[in-house]
Amino acid sequence: MRKLQKLEIAPGITWVEAPDADLRLLCGCPADAVKHLMRRGIIRWTEEGGVRFETGPNTLLLSDVMIQNGAFCNMAEFPILQMFYRQGMLLPGHRNNTGAKPLLIGRRDQLDAQMQYIYRGNYGLVSEEEIIAAGVDAATARDMMRLKLRFAFGRIQDPRELLDGLEVSDEAGEVEIRNGVTLRRTALNVFEIAFEGETVSVDLNLPPWEGHECPYPLGAFQFRREFFSVIHSGEGDGWDIRRPSMGSVLVYQGRIYLIDAGPNLIHTLTALGIGINEVEGIFHTHSHDDHFAGLTTLIQADSRIKYYAAPLVRAAVTKKLAALLSIDEDAFSDYFEVHDLEIGQWSDVGGLEVRPIFSPHPVETTIFMFRALAEGGYRSYAHFADVVGLKMLEGMITDDAARPGISREWFEQIRRDYAEPADIKKVDIGGGLIHGDAHDFRDDASPKIILAHTSQKLTDEQKGIGSGASFGTVDVLVPSLRDFIFRSAYAHLGNYFPTVPGDHIDILLNGRVLTFNPETILLKEGQDHDVIYLLLTGQVETLSRENDIRGAQSAGALLGELTGLHGLPPSETYRAVSFVQVLEMSCRLYVDFVQRHDLFGEISRLMETREFLSKTWLFSRIMSTGTLNAIAKALSTRQVAIGRPVECGEGMIGMVKSGKVVRRHHGKTVEKLFPGDFFGEEAAMFHTCASTTLTATEDSELYTMPADLLRGIPNVHWKLFESFQRRSAGNRR
Repeated sequence: MRKLQKLEIAPGITWVEAPDADLRLLCGCPADAVKHLMRRGIIRWTEEGGVRFETGPNTLLLSDVMIQNGAFCNMAEFPILQMFYRQGMLLPGHRNNTGAKPLLIGRRDQLDAQMQYIYRGNYGLVSEEEIIAAGVDAATARDMMRLKLRFAFGRIQDPRELLDGLEVSDEAGEVEIRNGVTLRRTALNVFEIAFEGETVSVDLNLPPWEGHECPYPLGAFQFRREFFSVIHSGEGDGWDIRRPSMGSVLVYQGRIYLIDAGPNLIHTLTALGIGINEVEGIFHTHSHDDHFAGLTTLIQADSRIKYYAAPLVRAAVTKKLAALLSIDEDAFSDYFEVHDLEIGQWSDVGGLEVRPIFSPHPVETTIFMFRALAEGGYRSYAHFADVVGLKMLEGMITDDAARPGISREWFEQIRRDYAEPADIKKVDIGGGLIHGDAHDFRDDASPKIILAHTSQKLTDEQKGIGSGASFGTVDVLVPSLRDFIFRSAYAHLGNYFPTVPGDHIDILLNGRVLTFNPETILLKEGQDHDVIYLLLTGQVETLSRENDIRGAQSAGALLGELTGLHGLPPSETYRAVSFVQVLEMSCRLYVDFVQRHDLFGEISRLMETREFLSKTWLFSRIMSTGTLNAIAKALSTRQVAIGRPVECGEGMIGMVKSGKVVRRHHGKTVEKLFPGDFFGEEAAMFHTCASTTLTATEDSELYTMPADLLRGIPNVHWKLFESFQRRSAGNRR
């Protein structure tokens, strides 16, 4: 039998086991890594001595970099919870509670970040002072802290009391994990593991353009943008290997709002035919990973998505995200447009009314009520994730104000909140200490109750209480008698042609709206075309034989504009990733429109630059045509002779247009920059002193662009942050 067993689970996830050393090592822990292990049979239920528990890892190897290809790489919260509770390593009297702690291995910065992120994931806000700072009065903060301590068994514990950490530094070389198994880093994110003469190599680098895989199939769906409807995008929990975690998509007056951002959100949106630029906002219930991990997906938009939450929830989410990324809490507003909602009060969100309601949970949590006025009165939707079973909560009641727990009066208020009826109510029935119970909704007056947040099949008794909801199904609360898609088309064209009167833009709007199935080619490289498409819904990828850049287009992108204006075949292929809808415009009409408004020269000037930008990694994904135009207008160029130092100026980001530039750290070349590569983000965006020097090794032409402009585009800002983290980690080698 081999001493070391290695199994490639998915990109960025590898399993290494040394049975003789009692080592079960999960290498890489992106969101839903636990579900991948379950699907491969590595985590499975077993029974010994009459005790039923799950198998699984006892050690985690962290990625050297926090972000790859836009997604979180280190999210240890659920793997650690699986070890603690489903394996039993933290349960009193359990056979697997031997005193050995789960072990985290990684760079010091990643170890520290994970410890703080797990701490915030367990507790949210950790003191009355932090709760008061979120706008809560002192008496209520004291009550909230008492309840939090009851969930925490009376004490807030630092994660280092429960977890061990092992630093892997380049200077230390080889380190022993346990019982003779050793590990050393051989390159950034590449490791060698050895035991009794055997070695295996683990590479946690994601291939270019590749993300983390979704552990369950989702299919492809299309829905109409109604006046008020609910699309069911998740009924499972953090352990469900068949379905996404509990979440919903709200459509109001054709606009898209999300409730929570669970793992694999990009796969969910793609399956539903929603482009990221279509998302108007997110309503956030709380900060646990199965409702939080998809925030990076929302950062891929061209503009800041609106973030709606109670200040308590926002404070807990920001602290967790800041801990995870080792950034200032203020940076949250760089990526989201924050809108605070008052607990217990109705707020108007673009005509949709929303009321967050406090929900008892280990971290700060609200459930939501939504309503919209229609003929005959309000129609309403309630989203109750996460809640606690009333029987469990009643057991926490105490009259002693000095003890952890909850008062009888507050318990009765929560009971009344749970019972508030809605036309459709989705409820958490996950059970246990911190989730809901279907029986609490047996006599609920809501016409339709949907049971969610569980990985178990519904029992016959539960089926008599509430309905299920398959992924992608839709409940229409208020149907629409108009097609909101033309409003979106008008907004995109108005943004692109700001000097053209609205009634003239209507000329372009007088075209067909077409639907393309997933995986359909809209325009093919090298083949003539006589139409230009304005992308309205869904997502389109661009592929070219000339380079390996994969672009992604969302709402607002003009497909085939450059070649359509000049009567040329496209230089790339446009292919539908999901169901997509486009506005079709004939090339002849578009050319006449552009010439009539004397726009040809300006568009042609910008298009050459825009085409270059769209084929770079920094600007290749989810960029609308209007956003690319804004960047192209702000560019300036300059020449740098061979051998001369390269600087981009204060507050500017540089990009190589032609030639070559090298980056050196302490005299050693650490990176070569070619056309399309960028530099200067560390000083201009993140206000740190550059630890490297840049020199032109060929006569080069450079673009420079204002950092303030790029800071306002979340998608670009996030990529700059990812590059900054990777370069910082690489410089330490």
